[in-house]
Amino acid sequence: MFVLRLATNFTALRNFLPEHILGRTPTYGALVRPLPRKHKGKTLEATKPDENYVWIENGYAIRVEIWRKLILNKVVPDENNNTFDVYAFFDPAFEQPWLLATPVVLKPESVRAIYKDRWPVEQIPLSAKQMVGAHRQFVHNSECVQRLPELALLAGSILSFLAATFLVMPTGFWDRKPRRTPGRFRRQLAGKPFPKDAVLSGRLREKNSMTAHLPKGFLARCAKSTTVNPLL
Repeated sequence: MFVLRLATNFTALRNFLPEHILGRTPTYGALVRPLPRKHKGKTLEATKPDENYVWIENGYAIRVEIWRKLILNKVVPDENNNTFDVYAFFDPAFEQPWLLATPVVLKPESVRAIYKDRWPVEQIPLSAKQMVGAHRQFVHNSECVQRLPELALLAGSILSFLAATFLVMPTGFWDRKPRRTPGRFRRQLAGKPFPKDAVLSGRLREKNSMTAHLPKGFLARCAKSTTVNPLL
């Protein structure tokens, strides 16, 4: 079971062949376009939904259009195919509609609630990996393999909390509507010097590695390419 966010230009096929009138016998199902879009100056109309649904939430009407039992493009219709449903949510709080897909028949309220629950779950790993840089760290020791994700999630949580509570600052003159995001807060910290008055543990120290004897730049590349394997 999954709930997947789709692109606004997403298309799918019906899981049955259309009626054959003239010409070549159709091989694929009819095309389903949930949302209209423009192509070469022409507007491609949306496919009429199979179901319509409306409910009131916080005084606003949320309209939903549903297409049932669809398959991906270039898939031949078959009764044994795994089908899915597509929901188009038109919420007044958002400029563009949400296009969600799930293989399970659910109420529109449940589909929307499941997708919204993903936001708090994915925020901390996103802040930890992409903003802090944990996705570029590699460890092999069994203890470090356990400790690195823990420290990354802790750093991502702190970064998200500080970004949400500190005064938001624009990145530049082009940033007219800045938001409290971990990425913007990290860029602000990157331009600041490290505080010298902070009391640090004696175990935190700079490691002065000896690299004077190693070739640098182009010479290092030449030395690497001319190294002979002693086992050969």
